Amino acid sequence: MNLRDRQRAETRLAVQTHAIRLFTDVGYDATTVADVAAAAGVSAMTVYRHFPTKEDLVLYDEYDPVTASAVAAAPPGPLPARIGHALSETAAHGSSSEKAFLLARLRLMISVPALRARHLDSQYATADAIVAALGCPPEEEFRARATAMACLGAAHVALLRWAETNGEADLAGLIRETLTSVFERGS
Repeated sequence: MNLRDRQRAETRLAVQTHAIRLFTDVGYDATTVADVAAAAGVSAMTVYRHFPTKEDLVLYDEYDPVTASAVAAAPPGPLPARIGHALSETAAHGSSSEKAFLLARLRLMISVPALRARHLDSQYATADAIVAALGCPPEEEFRARATAMACLGAAHVALLRWAETNGEADLAGLIRETLTSVFERGS
């Protein structure tokens, strides 16, 4: 990453961090983009340059490329196992501050109806990244997409459970548990 890219990433993270704090402390609906810009010490235009919508301030993350790489590197096997392995591996990494940030974002996604609705869009984008990483022939894409969405749904249930435990539970373990429930016990 060159200097300019690092600076953009740092600005994006600073803006998002201030936004999450304000949304948590003041309320999502009560906080404006101008409030976020002022807290971050940037212009509203800078906020919009990094986050085209207010919802993106909460939903934006860089997990899709990481998840796609993990899917591509997963050991060969059935699709649910490959995708599940990638999702649990992705969840297993991250510092405690990254997990606290994820927990704050997740709590907002759970509690704000507009964010819950937009979260579904991000699930589709993640499924697209997973399907692309699998490199399936066109005749297998439907099955791969269905499996990816089922895995993401199970992972979402694990994230909700993780939030209920205040982030204390092992997130990767919860993801594995939900995937096992769906694909092994549910058969």
